[in-house]
Amino acid sequence: MKTPFPFEGILVFSFLSFMLVLGIITRAKVRFFQKYLFPSSLIGGIYGLILLNSGLVHMSQETVQAFAYHFFNISFISIGLTPPLMHENKMGKEIFRGSLWMALVQGVTFPLQTVVGGLIVFAFLVMGSHIHPSFGFLTALGFNEGPGEALSFGKVWETFGFQGAATVGLSFATIGFLFAFFVGVPLVNWGIRKGLAKGGDLGEEFYRGFYKSESEKRCAGKTTMHPANVDTVAFQLALVGLVYIITYYFIRFLAPHFPADYAKMAWGFFFIVGMAFAYVVRKIISMLGVEYLIDPGIQRRITGASVDFLIVATGTAIQIAIVARHVVPLLLISITAGVLTTVVVVFLGKRLPSYNLERIAAIYGTVTGTVSSGLLLLRIVDPEFNTPVAKEIGIMNLLVVPIIGGLTVIINGPFWWKWSTLFTTMVFAAIGLVIFASIKVVKLWGPPKF
Repeated sequence: MKTPFPFEGILVFSFLSFMLVLGIITRAKVRFFQKYLFPSSLIGGIYGLILLNSGLVHMSQETVQAFAYHFFNISFISIGLTPPLMHENKMGKEIFRGSLWMALVQGVTFPLQTVVGGLIVFAFLVMGSHIHPSFGFLTALGFNEGPGEALSFGKVWETFGFQGAATVGLSFATIGFLFAFFVGVPLVNWGIRKGLAKGGDLGEEFYRGFYKSESEKRCAGKTTMHPANVDTVAFQLALVGLVYIITYYFIRFLAPHFPADYAKMAWGFFFIVGMAFAYVVRKIISMLGVEYLIDPGIQRRITGASVDFLIVATGTAIQIAIVARHVVPLLLISITAGVLTTVVVVFLGKRLPSYNLERIAAIYGTVTGTVSSGLLLLRIVDPEFNTPVAKEIGIMNLLVVPIIGGLTVIINGPFWWKWSTLFTTMVFAAIGLVIFASIKVVKLWGPPKF
């Protein structure tokens, strides 16, 4: 029966919502997922993957991928719109050094994961495999930058002839999450047993994932618009929509003025352009003297909700048929990259002057999953966020922009400048060594503490 209105978009959103609710229920009931802090969104994504790939639910995976792409962009735009809280403006020397260390570690692990992927793919090519030469370069995008960026670049790379790149990138991102929780949680618990941090009782609510009815609830945000005029949440979302359409038309206008290959890739950088425009819009609103109308609490909820739906869509959008064709290189690269990332983060974290375990937890979760993963691991070590590390993660996100921004440009070298797999790998190896050495130069490398 033909419906009077198109329903595909809202049905996909409703399906992802249903999967998220199933994930929340599962997290609340299954101790295994509580023990390893599996986010409800990741559990929901696994449910979605099973239902779509089994044929029990018929839904366009292209549309699911599109939802993931847009949620990713929205999360960055919301970050750009969010005014800093008063305490976030205060940055002492210790906090800056901690933030700089985490930014540099991310700058080391991104090239490391790229080199691992590049070398293993080069070996497959030498043996006569028909694997795409840039297959391994999705490792860092999935592990280090998360599902949104892996999907964003993967979809663009598909237009260059890399079939299934989006699914490969999402697969790397999902395996990265497995390292974040199955390796990260035991790692920080080992550190607590070694006496490297106090840890503490996180409480039943932390593990189950919801507050009890009698518990004190945290405030999600403040009302800045009079309800007789417009709802505050509607206004905050409208700002996100405003920046989104500005970004869309900016890229659409600019793209035709570049060579075809560069024009295609511009859509992969939508998230960072959107965040820049969001920052500009926020500054204009501030200059008008009404920045108080942008509530940081609600904008953070928009960011968080976007990331949750992004992760649900990530798992759901993975196509098992494509993964099955590449399962050997996918697992070989992922396991090697995950193990080496763990070794490097612990090696560098041991040589910090202070807050070793807290900073290891925060950055390890970030470079194998997302910033949210890093905060989850940090909370095991520092339940009340008494150390400055939680604040350092926020500042690190600013300091790392030029590093990661430059690396995400260079990773497109095979498509823009026709670099070979081996040459691209060597470029990243050189960059990684330089950043690795810079940790010593800025005196964030001392004798091992454990």
